[in-house]
Amino acid sequence: MTFNADGVRLLMLAPLSFLLASCITDVNKTPSDHEIPVITEVAIVEEPVFDSFGIEAGKFDVHTYRIRRNDNLSGILTQYGISHPTVNRIVSASRGIFDVRRIVAGRPMHIYTTADSLQNVEHVVYEQSYRDYVVFTLGEDIAVRTEQKELEKRLRYVEGVINGSLYATLMDEGADPALVSEMANVFAWQVDFYRIQRGDTFRVLYEEELIEGIPVSIGKIKAAQLLHFGKEYNAIHFVQDSRVEYFDFEGNSLRKAFLRAPLEYTRISSRFTNRRFHPILRRNIPHHGTDYAAPTGTPIRAVGDGVVTRSAYDRNNGNNVRIRHNSVYETGYLHMSRIANGIRPGTNVTQGQIIGYVGSTGLATGPHLCFRFWQNGKPVDPHRVEMPSSDPIQESQKLAFETQRDQLTALLDSGTSVNEPPAWSISSQIAGMYPALIQPLIIQQISL
Repeated sequence: MTFNADGVRLLMLAPLSFLLASCITDVNKTPSDHEIPVITEVAIVEEPVFDSFGIEAGKFDVHTYRIRRNDNLSGILTQYGISHPTVNRIVSASRGIFDVRRIVAGRPMHIYTTADSLQNVEHVVYEQSYRDYVVFTLGEDIAVRTEQKELEKRLRYVEGVINGSLYATLMDEGADPALVSEMANVFAWQVDFYRIQRGDTFRVLYEEELIEGIPVSIGKIKAAQLLHFGKEYNAIHFVQDSRVEYFDFEGNSLRKAFLRAPLEYTRISSRFTNRRFHPILRRNIPHHGTDYAAPTGTPIRAVGDGVVTRSAYDRNNGNNVRIRHNSVYETGYLHMSRIANGIRPGTNVTQGQIIGYVGSTGLATGPHLCFRFWQNGKPVDPHRVEMPSSDPIQESQKLAFETQRDQLTALLDSGTSVNEPPAWSISSQIAGMYPALIQPLIIQQISL
């Protein structure tokens, strides 16, 4: 089929003619001929709001009861009109989930009643702790469930100059006093925290754990710096071989093969010496050990992994234990009130494991631990020996460690807590200061 020029023009004008005709037809229609759009009402459904225990808020009246000494579940619930048969059903439904006999004085219990009746109880919530709670849902079938509130985490920075004790300084700075123990654990092989002195300084970046915006506990220290006796100690958190470790800036482990002290002691009452006046024998003899004065019953820890070679009582040393750590090092623990269960020759022990308790058995004038340390079979002063370190950063982990070290050090140097909002969402202030560093931290959840 062929078209001349006039035919092509007619084909092009045809759609336009149809459109114009339609418009003319519409103009000639009367108003009644127009279609009236139908407006459909859209119902806006509000999402229910739940309280911190997962119960719909606003639907119930909530009555909080603070558990008193000698209270029991039955006595509490009957105050709110719950019958004894229903209490028995609650106890039965709780078996294997929660022992109702373990409610603790001082903890809150929340009673949910319908708004029109105090006696119509639908839910009971018992708060075991700030985070853990139990929900009893009443009805034809009673349901019992244990839950946990969401735990938020944020990084907090604290620094200070020690004027009295580390504990007092942290309290002055508004930090959780539990941070003292965490710092002592991190630097346990470098610093004797009983010798912290005025003028020592510290800077710490650590996890603060919150529930509903309220700090309830602390997590791991992420980075720390301690200036002690003019020497700087640094700690960087890193996970190697699925184990949480702390390393210095060069990647050397802060965890030594041996603890600095085998117990928490009051003071060192006698140090290693070749000439000491013995208070019982009344003459000068060598004292190849370190005496730690501590209350009777204070736990004594193995300072390193090893095998027990002696666990016995004798007239001079009282209850005593000796541990061989390797072909070079051995340690001894004397004058115990008693040796821990299971500690006998041939037993493998791990660093920090309790092997006995402070006492004054044998030739001792008061409760203390005489701690002895041998190197290649020769008694030495453990405070003058450079303790061997654990494994450093592996070559395959070196780049990852250096990246994390630089990130955490930058945050530590910023001197700012990462407070708002919680749950590892870094604040805009810090993000603005270290945009290149913060992004990988968010992605990794600080890997931490």
